[in-house]
Amino acid sequence: MMDKKVRATADFNSLNVLYFIYKWRKPLIIVGVAAFIVSSIVSLTIQEKYKSTVILFPATTNSISKALLTENNVKQEDVLQFGEEEEAEQMLQILNSDEIRTKICEKYNLMAHYEIDSTDKFKRTKLYDEFQSNITFKRTEYMSVKIEVMDKDPILASTIANNIAELHDSTKIRIQRERAHKALEIVEREYREKQNDVKAMLDSIKVINSMGIYDYESQSERTNEQYIIAISKGDQRAVKLLEEKLKIIALYGTTYVSYRENLYMQRKQLNLLKTKFEESRVDATEVLPQKFVVSHAFPAEKKSYPVRWIIVVVSTLATLLAAIIAILLLENIRQIKNDLPIGAGEV
Repeated sequence: MMDKKVRATADFNSLNVLYFIYKWRKPLIIVGVAAFIVSSIVSLTIQEKYKSTVILFPATTNSISKALLTENNVKQEDVLQFGEEEEAEQMLQILNSDEIRTKICEKYNLMAHYEIDSTDKFKRTKLYDEFQSNITFKRTEYMSVKIEVMDKDPILASTIANNIAELHDSTKIRIQRERAHKALEIVEREYREKQNDVKAMLDSIKVINSMGIYDYESQSERTNEQYIIAISKGDQRAVKLLEEKLKIIALYGTTYVSYRENLYMQRKQLNLLKTKFEESRVDATEVLPQKFVVSHAFPAEKKSYPVRWIIVVVSTLATLLAAIIAILLLENIRQIKNDLPIGAGEV
Protein backbone atom coordinates (compact mmCIF):
# COMPACT_ATOMS: atom_id res chain seq x y z
CA MET A 1 0.00 0.00 0.00
CA MET A 2 2.85 2.34 0.91
CA ASP A 3 4.63 1.55 -2.36
CA LYS A 4 1.51 2.50 -4.29
CA LYS A 5 1.30 5.87 -2.55
CA VAL A 6 4.97 6.59 -3.30
CA ARG A 7 4.43 5.57 -6.90
CA ALA A 8 1.36 7.81 -7.17
CA THR A 9 3.29 10.73 -5.74
CA ALA A 10 6.18 10.07 -8.12
CA ASP A 11 3.76 9.92 -11.06
CA PHE A 12 2.18 13.17 -9.93
CA ASN A 13 5.52 14.95 -9.51
CA SER A 14 6.70 13.75 -12.89
CA LEU A 15 3.76 15.23 -14.74
CA ASN A 16 4.82 17.67 -17.36
CA VAL A 17 3.00 20.95 -16.88
CA LEU A 18 2.96 21.79 -20.55
CA TYR A 19 1.69 18.33 -21.40
CA PHE A 20 -0.98 18.62 -18.75
CA ILE A 21 -2.16 21.97 -20.15
CA TYR A 22 -2.06 20.64 -23.69
CA LYS A 23 -4.01 17.56 -22.66
CA TRP A 24 -6.74 19.65 -21.07
CA ARG A 25 -6.47 22.53 -23.50
CA LYS A 26 -10.04 22.43 -24.70
CA PRO A 27 -11.70 22.59 -21.26
CA LEU A 28 -9.18 25.20 -20.12
CA ILE A 29 -9.76 27.31 -23.22
CA ILE A 30 -13.51 27.10 -22.71
CA VAL A 31 -13.18 28.02 -19.04
CA GLY A 32 -10.75 30.85 -19.85
CA VAL A 33 -12.93 32.31 -22.59
CA ALA A 34 -16.02 32.05 -20.40
CA ALA A 35 -14.20 33.71 -17.49
CA PHE A 36 -12.94 36.44 -19.81
CA ILE A 37 -16.41 37.15 -21.17
CA VAL A 38 -18.12 37.07 -17.78
CA SER A 39 -15.48 39.24 -16.08
CA SER A 40 -15.60 41.71 -18.97
CA ILE A 41 -19.37 42.01 -18.67
CA VAL A 42 -19.18 42.35 -14.89
CA SER A 43 -16.44 45.00 -15.10
CA LEU A 44 -18.59 47.01 -17.51
CA THR A 45 -21.45 47.03 -15.00
CA ILE A 46 -19.28 48.48 -12.20
CA GLN A 47 -19.96 52.16 -11.56
CA GLU A 48 -17.08 54.38 -12.65
CA LYS A 49 -15.64 56.65 -9.96
CA TYR A 50 -13.36 59.68 -10.08
CA LYS A 51 -10.87 60.57 -7.39
CA SER A 52 -10.04 64.04 -6.06
CA THR A 53 -7.32 64.70 -3.51
CA VAL A 54 -6.41 67.49 -1.09
CA ILE A 55 -3.01 67.57 0.65
CA LEU A 56 -2.80 69.42 3.97
CA PHE A 57 -0.13 70.16 6.52
CA PRO A 58 -1.32 70.93 10.06
CA ALA A 59 -0.17 74.15 11.72
CA THR A 60 1.68 74.11 15.03
CA THR A 61 0.03 77.32 16.24
CA ASN A 62 -2.98 76.88 18.51
CA SER A 63 -2.89 80.13 20.48
CA ILE A 64 -2.77 83.38 18.50
CA SER A 65 -1.74 85.37 21.56
CA LYS A 66 1.23 83.11 22.31
CA ALA A 67 2.34 83.25 18.70
CA LEU A 68 2.01 87.02 18.21
CA LEU A 69 1.56 88.89 21.51
CA THR A 70 3.96 87.31 23.99
CA GLU A 71 6.84 89.32 25.43
CA ASN A 72 10.29 89.11 23.93
CA ASN A 73 11.69 87.08 26.83
CA VAL A 74 9.11 84.35 26.25
CA LYS A 75 9.62 81.83 23.47
CA GLN A 76 7.06 82.48 20.76
CA GLU A 77 5.42 79.89 18.54
CA ASP A 78 6.28 80.10 14.86
CA VAL A 79 3.05 80.78 12.95
CA LEU A 80 4.71 79.58 9.74
CA GLN A 81 5.95 76.23 11.04
CA PHE A 82 4.38 73.01 9.75
CA GLY A 83 3.03 70.59 12.30
CA GLU A 84 4.53 67.18 12.97
CA GLU A 85 3.22 63.74 13.95
CA GLU A 86 1.15 64.88 16.93
CA GLU A 87 -0.54 67.68 14.99
CA ALA A 88 -1.18 65.33 12.04
CA GLU A 89 -2.88 62.82 14.36
CA GLN A 90 -5.02 65.61 15.82
CA MET A 91 -5.98 66.68 12.30
CA LEU A 92 -7.02 63.12 11.42
CA GLN A 93 -9.18 62.92 14.54
CA ILE A 94 -11.00 66.11 13.59
CA LEU A 95 -11.46 65.03 9.96
CA ASN A 96 -12.98 61.74 11.16
CA SER A 97 -15.36 63.50 13.54
CA ASP A 98 -19.12 63.04 13.38
CA GLU A 99 -19.56 66.80 13.00
CA ILE A 100 -17.75 66.96 9.66
CA ARG A 101 -19.32 63.75 8.38
CA THR A 102 -22.83 64.91 9.28
CA LYS A 103 -22.34 68.33 7.69
CA ILE A 104 -21.05 66.83 4.43
CA CYS A 105 -23.84 64.25 4.25
CA GLU A 106 -26.52 66.87 4.84
CA LYS A 107 -25.06 69.59 2.62
CA TYR A 108 -24.70 67.33 -0.44
CA ASN A 109 -27.67 65.05 0.35
CA LEU A 110 -25.44 61.99 0.10
CA MET A 111 -28.23 59.64 1.14
CA ALA A 112 -30.05 60.38 -2.10
CA HIS A 113 -26.78 60.61 -4.04
CA TYR A 114 -25.76 57.12 -2.89
CA GLU A 115 -29.28 55.90 -3.69
CA ILE A 116 -30.05 54.78 -0.14
CA ASP A 117 -33.71 54.29 0.74
CA SER A 118 -34.67 56.99 3.23
CA THR A 119 -37.25 54.64 4.77
CA ASP A 120 -34.70 51.89 5.38
CA LYS A 121 -34.34 50.89 9.02
CA PHE A 122 -30.53 50.97 8.73
CA LYS A 123 -30.29 53.96 6.41
CA ARG A 124 -27.80 55.88 8.58
CA THR A 125 -25.52 52.86 8.95
CA LYS A 126 -25.54 52.33 5.19
CA LEU A 127 -24.89 56.02 4.60
CA TYR A 128 -21.88 56.05 6.92
CA ASP A 129 -20.55 52.84 5.35
CA GLU A 130 -20.74 54.45 1.92
CA PHE A 131 -19.13 57.60 3.27
CA GLN A 132 -16.20 55.67 4.72
CA SER A 133 -15.71 53.61 1.56
CA ASN A 134 -15.67 56.69 -0.68
CA ILE A 135 -14.02 59.30 1.56
CA THR A 136 -10.74 58.50 3.29
CA PHE A 137 -8.17 60.41 5.34
CA LYS A 138 -4.56 59.25 5.51
CA ARG A 139 -1.32 60.49 7.02
CA THR A 140 1.54 60.49 4.53
CA GLU A 141 5.18 59.68 5.18
CA TYR A 142 5.89 63.43 5.12
CA MET A 143 3.54 64.10 8.08
CA SER A 144 0.95 65.71 5.82
CA VAL A 145 -2.66 64.55 5.64
CA LYS A 146 -4.33 63.41 2.43
CA ILE A 147 -8.07 63.73 1.84
CA GLU A 148 -9.29 61.42 -0.94
CA VAL A 149 -12.83 61.46 -2.29
CA MET A 150 -14.14 58.93 -4.80
CA ASP A 151 -17.41 59.63 -6.58
CA LYS A 152 -19.20 58.98 -9.84
CA ASP A 153 -19.41 62.78 -10.31
CA PRO A 154 -15.88 64.27 -10.68
CA ILE A 155 -17.06 67.81 -9.90
CA LEU A 156 -18.84 66.68 -6.73
CA ALA A 157 -15.78 64.69 -5.65
CA SER A 158 -13.51 67.74 -5.86
CA THR A 159 -16.10 69.98 -4.20
CA ILE A 160 -16.52 67.62 -1.25
CA ALA A 161 -12.74 67.24 -0.82
CA ASN A 162 -12.19 71.01 -0.71
CA ASN A 163 -15.18 71.50 1.57
CA ILE A 164 -13.88 68.92 4.07
CA ALA A 165 -10.56 70.80 4.19
CA GLU A 166 -12.46 74.00 5.00
CA LEU A 167 -14.57 72.26 7.65
CA HIS A 168 -11.41 71.15 9.45
CA ASP A 169 -10.65 74.78 10.35
CA SER A 170 -14.19 75.70 11.37
CA THR A 171 -14.52 72.56 13.51
CA LYS A 172 -11.18 73.00 15.26
CA ILE A 173 -11.79 76.71 15.84
CA ARG A 174 -15.24 75.96 17.31
CA ILE A 175 -13.73 73.44 19.72
CA GLN A 176 -10.97 75.83 20.75
CA ARG A 177 -13.30 78.81 21.10
CA GLU A 178 -15.57 77.01 23.54
CA ARG A 179 -12.59 76.76 25.87
CA ALA A 180 -11.21 80.19 24.94
CA HIS A 181 -14.52 81.94 25.77
CA LYS A 182 -14.65 80.21 29.13
CA ALA A 183 -11.06 81.24 29.83
CA LEU A 184 -11.91 84.82 28.78
CA GLU A 185 -14.84 84.92 31.23
CA ILE A 186 -12.61 83.77 34.09
CA VAL A 187 -9.77 86.18 33.32
CA GLU A 188 -12.14 89.10 32.73
CA ARG A 189 -13.91 88.48 36.04
CA GLU A 190 -10.59 88.39 37.91
CA TYR A 191 -9.38 91.46 36.05
CA ARG A 192 -12.50 93.48 36.91
CA GLU A 193 -12.32 92.41 40.55
CA LYS A 194 -8.68 93.45 40.74
CA GLN A 195 -9.56 96.82 39.19
CA ASN A 196 -12.15 97.33 41.93
CA ASP A 197 -9.63 96.36 44.62
CA VAL A 198 -7.09 98.87 43.30
CA LYS A 199 -9.74 101.59 43.04
CA ALA A 200 -10.86 100.96 46.64
CA MET A 201 -7.27 101.13 47.81
CA LEU A 202 -6.68 104.39 45.94
CA ASP A 203 -9.81 105.86 47.55
CA SER A 204 -8.49 104.91 50.99
CA ILE A 205 -5.12 106.50 50.23
CA LYS A 206 -6.88 109.67 49.06
CA VAL A 207 -8.64 109.89 52.42
CA ILE A 208 -5.29 109.62 54.19
CA ASN A 209 -3.83 112.18 51.77
CA SER A 210 -6.64 114.58 52.72
CA MET A 211 -5.33 114.39 56.29
CA GLY A 212 -1.94 115.60 55.18
CA ILE A 213 -0.08 112.31 54.73
CA TYR A 214 1.57 112.13 51.33
CA ASP A 215 4.96 110.53 51.93
CA TYR A 216 5.35 108.98 55.36
CA GLU A 217 9.13 108.62 55.42
CA SER A 218 10.13 112.03 54.12
CA GLN A 219 7.30 113.86 55.94
CA SER A 220 8.18 112.18 59.23
CA GLU A 221 11.86 113.03 58.84
CA ARG A 222 11.29 116.67 57.90
CA THR A 223 8.67 117.19 60.61
CA ASN A 224 11.01 115.77 63.26
CA GLU A 225 13.80 118.07 62.09
CA GLN A 226 11.48 121.09 62.23
CA TYR A 227 10.23 120.01 65.65
CA ILE A 228 13.78 119.85 67.05
CA ILE A 229 14.62 123.26 65.56
CA ALA A 230 11.42 124.77 67.02
CA ILE A 231 12.27 123.38 70.47
CA SER A 232 15.84 124.73 70.27
CA LYS A 233 14.50 128.16 69.36
CA GLY A 234 11.83 128.05 72.05
CA ASP A 235 9.06 128.68 69.52
CA GLN A 236 6.14 127.22 71.48
CA ARG A 237 3.59 127.99 68.81
CA ALA A 238 5.59 126.10 66.17
CA VAL A 239 6.25 123.27 68.66
CA LYS A 240 2.54 122.87 69.31
CA LEU A 241 1.68 122.79 65.58
CA LEU A 242 4.44 120.31 64.84
CA GLU A 243 3.36 118.08 67.72
CA GLU A 244 -0.17 117.92 66.23
CA LYS A 245 1.32 117.09 62.86
CA LEU A 246 3.50 114.35 64.34
CA LYS A 247 0.42 112.83 66.04
CA ILE A 248 -1.37 112.65 62.70
CA ILE A 249 1.69 111.12 61.04
CA ALA A 250 2.00 108.58 63.88
CA LEU A 251 -1.72 107.78 63.73
CA TYR A 252 -2.07 107.28 59.95
CA GLY A 253 1.50 106.79 58.81
CA THR A 254 1.69 103.02 59.20
CA THR A 255 -1.72 102.63 57.57
CA TYR A 256 -0.53 104.76 54.66
CA VAL A 257 2.63 102.66 54.24
CA SER A 258 0.60 99.43 54.36
CA TYR A 259 -1.83 100.72 51.71
CA ARG A 260 1.00 101.99 49.54
CA GLU A 261 2.93 98.71 49.57
CA ASN A 262 -0.23 96.70 49.02
CA LEU A 263 -1.20 99.01 46.18
CA TYR A 264 2.13 98.37 44.50
CA MET A 265 1.55 94.58 44.62
CA GLN A 266 -2.07 94.93 43.50
CA ARG A 267 -1.09 97.09 40.52
CA LYS A 268 1.55 94.55 39.55
CA GLN A 269 -1.04 91.79 39.61
CA LEU A 270 -3.47 94.03 37.73
CA ASN A 271 -0.94 94.52 34.94
CA LEU A 272 -0.44 90.75 34.67
CA LEU A 273 -4.19 90.19 34.57
CA LYS A 274 -4.57 92.91 31.96
CA THR A 275 -2.03 91.13 29.76
CA LYS A 276 -3.84 87.81 30.26
CA PHE A 277 -7.17 89.47 29.55
CA GLU A 278 -5.93 90.95 26.27
CA GLU A 279 -4.41 87.60 25.23
CA SER A 280 -7.59 85.70 26.10
CA ARG A 281 -9.71 88.19 24.19
CA VAL A 282 -7.55 87.73 21.10
CA ASP A 283 -7.75 83.93 21.37
CA ALA A 284 -11.54 84.08 21.76
CA THR A 285 -12.24 86.52 18.91
CA GLU A 286 -9.48 86.31 16.31
CA VAL A 287 -8.78 83.51 13.84
CA LEU A 288 -5.66 82.06 12.25
CA PRO A 289 -5.77 79.30 9.61
CA GLN A 290 -5.18 75.93 11.27
CA LYS A 291 -3.65 74.28 8.21
CA PHE A 292 -1.43 74.76 5.17
CA VAL A 293 -3.06 73.61 1.92
CA VAL A 294 -0.40 72.09 -0.33
CA SER A 295 -2.79 71.17 -3.14
CA HIS A 296 -6.49 71.77 -3.66
CA ALA A 297 -8.78 69.22 -5.26
CA PHE A 298 -9.88 69.60 -8.88
CA PRO A 299 -12.31 67.57 -11.03
CA ALA A 300 -10.54 64.48 -12.34
CA GLU A 301 -10.43 64.03 -16.11
CA LYS A 302 -9.98 60.25 -15.99
CA LYS A 303 -11.71 57.67 -13.86
CA SER A 304 -9.75 56.03 -11.05
CA TYR A 305 -12.03 53.06 -10.51
CA PRO A 306 -12.55 50.43 -11.76
CA VAL A 307 -9.38 49.44 -13.70
CA ARG A 308 -11.23 47.07 -15.95
CA TRP A 309 -8.31 45.29 -17.60
CA ILE A 310 -6.92 44.33 -14.19
CA ILE A 311 -10.31 42.95 -13.16
CA VAL A 312 -10.57 40.90 -16.36
CA VAL A 313 -6.99 39.58 -16.23
CA VAL A 314 -7.08 38.70 -12.53
CA SER A 315 -10.52 37.07 -12.78
CA THR A 316 -9.53 35.03 -15.85
CA LEU A 317 -6.24 33.83 -14.34
CA ALA A 318 -7.92 33.02 -11.01
CA THR A 319 -10.59 30.98 -12.80
CA LEU A 320 -7.99 29.10 -14.86
CA LEU A 321 -5.98 28.36 -11.72
CA ALA A 322 -9.07 27.07 -9.96
CA ALA A 323 -9.89 24.92 -12.99
CA ILE A 324 -6.37 23.42 -13.07
CA ILE A 325 -6.52 22.62 -9.36
CA ALA A 326 -9.94 21.02 -9.80
CA ILE A 327 -8.69 18.87 -12.72
CA LEU A 328 -5.62 17.81 -10.73
CA LEU A 329 -7.81 16.77 -7.81
CA LEU A 330 -10.14 14.81 -10.07
CA GLU A 331 -7.22 13.01 -11.76
CA ASN A 332 -5.64 12.10 -8.43
CA ILE A 333 -8.95 10.80 -7.07
CA ARG A 334 -9.43 8.76 -10.23
CA GLN A 335 -5.90 7.38 -10.01
CA ILE A 336 -6.34 6.42 -6.36
CA LYS A 337 -9.56 4.57 -7.20
CA ASN A 338 -7.82 2.70 -10.01
CA ASP A 339 -4.98 1.67 -7.68
CA LEU A 340 -7.35 0.19 -5.09
CA PRO A 341 -7.73 -3.65 -5.13
CA ILE A 342 -10.90 -4.91 -6.68
CA GLY A 343 -13.63 -5.04 -4.08
CA ALA A 344 -11.66 -2.88 -1.62
CA GLY A 345 -14.30 -0.19 -1.78
CA GLU A 346 -17.14 -2.68 -1.24
CA VAL A 347 -18.69 -3.21 2.21
